[in-house]
Amino acid sequence: MDVLSIIKQEHREVAALFDQANKCDAGDERLRELAREIATKLSTHLAIEERLFYARLKARVDQEEDKVDVFEAYTEHAGAKGLMEMLKSGRKPDEQFKAEVQVLGENVKHHVKEEESKVFGLARQLLEDHELDEIGEAWEKAKQRSERSKSSNGRSSTAKKRTTRTAKRREVSRR
Repeated sequence: MDVLSIIKQEHREVAALFDQANKCDAGDERLRELAREIATKLSTHLAIEERLFYARLKARVDQEEDKVDVFEAYTEHAGAKGLMEMLKSGRKPDEQFKAEVQVLGENVKHHVKEEESKVFGLARQLLEDHELDEIGEAWEKAKQRSERSKSSNGRSSTAKKRTTRTAKRREVSRR
């Protein structure tokens, strides 16, 4: 599948999550759940996009204006990552938390608009169709690896907690 189609699809999925979050009131636990899901999807998206898509574009651009567009996209990613870190604080979904989700959503919306016009235009100029397909295939594989890694990390941390609890019980029973 063409990488541009994959990126667009993921943009729409995250936009739908932001729409749901915007409907939540401050204090609603659903807001925190949505923020967590947004951060997970976005962090995976940004990492893969930078490694597979932006890196290829950066290597191909030669005009100054085009380089600025690619570096602007990297910079917007950095801003999104900073906002996502704020959301991972674990605090309650109060008014400030809701505002941070909204600002992240506005930044992502702005980034998507520019990316789908400027950066996609560059990609169509600089990359052949077969390259866009190759990047798309690599993207899907990277996404699957990331999802498997996240699910196994969840299991391994649960297993670690269980092992720790068992060790503490044994220690207490020896006393």
